[in-house]
Amino acid sequence: MDRFFAPNSPEALAHHYLSENIFSWDTEHPDSNETNIASFASYQAFARYLDGSDLYLHPRSRSELEAVLRRYAYDAIHNMIARARSEISRGGYSRMCHLAEATISKVLDENDNAAYLLALHRPTRKQDSFPNSDNHSPYNSRSIRIK
Repeated sequence: MDRFFAPNSPEALAHHYLSENIFSWDTEHPDSNETNIASFASYQAFARYLDGSDLYLHPRSRSELEAVLRRYAYDAIHNMIARARSEISRGGYSRMCHLAEATISKVLDENDNAAYLLALHRPTRKQDSFPNSDNHSPYNSRSIRIK
């Protein structure tokens, strides 16, 4: 994760803080909840993508990668809101999503992060997974006609 977020970055600090104080984070500093949740969600999105355990449709372009990371960030925001005992302020959800999206875009714009992440979970071609298959196989020449 150090490639994307330095250990002293707001995202890494929010992730550490919220992970360590999961039961009291929302009552100690209610005014900074939105920023903390958005930063935490951004960090979680990249951590979840790097893990790749629930990545079923692999992104093929930067826009698809960004959509996956945003969806992961939204999931993290929803989870933190569900755990919170205090209410979020009016428009808070939209602000959190916007902050998380901005962070994701910023990280993908830096260096070659987008290319690195796309290459990390690059899907293998179907033919590569079957070493004895070739284009002349009867299974590859079947077609279905749809009217």
